[in-house]
Amino acid sequence: MLILAGLGNPGSRYAGNRHNFGAMAVDAIARRWSFGAERRRFSSLAREGDIPLPSGASGGPVRALILKPQTFYNDSGQAVAEAMAFYKLGPADVVVFYDEIDLAPGRFRMKTGGGAAGNNGIRSITGRIGPDFRRARLGSGHPGHKDRVMGHVLSDFHKVELPWVRQLIDACAEALPLLAAGEDERYQTEVMRLAPAEKLDPKTSGRTD
Repeated sequence: MLILAGLGNPGSRYAGNRHNFGAMAVDAIARRWSFGAERRRFSSLAREGDIPLPSGASGGPVRALILKPQTFYNDSGQAVAEAMAFYKLGPADVVVFYDEIDLAPGRFRMKTGGGAAGNNGIRSITGRIGPDFRRARLGSGHPGHKDRVMGHVLSDFHKVELPWVRQLIDACAEALPLLAAGEDERYQTEVMRLAPAEKLDPKTSGRTD
């Protein structure tokens, strides 16, 4: 069993927010791989489904549980910990999709372990299950100053941004067999191949070295 947690805040009021980027990604995964209907479990909206392994890989499909925590973003750890304990899983079986302000818009990076980098949802999960879970980081860009971060993450994506937002979440869904096989580096590469984005500084929109 693989847990795919998409962070966000519950309710239609927040559905289009940058902070709900992770929830958007797991919704795209559910659509692409025909997961079952949502139901309330583990303080979340949860769906189950099967992910095929990449061509040439041995073994059958991987069973996966999608979680969209309904505890609000900053308490996401409660939902993840509940599901992990129920299925007797370890941190390596958990992949958290979330918005990353320290990545330029449209960029994507996989990472295992590390700190929270100011993200309270990640801090909450770390506090419940430790730091060694897998992180699927969806670049949403930085507003340029720390005082503007809260307003930025709780604002909707602009209409002109929606094409790259949709392209990125669809790429996360399409490349998922690689993630299910534990090939996180190849998954990252394939997502960025399917949804290429310039490597810009998230704060200034200037090119990074």
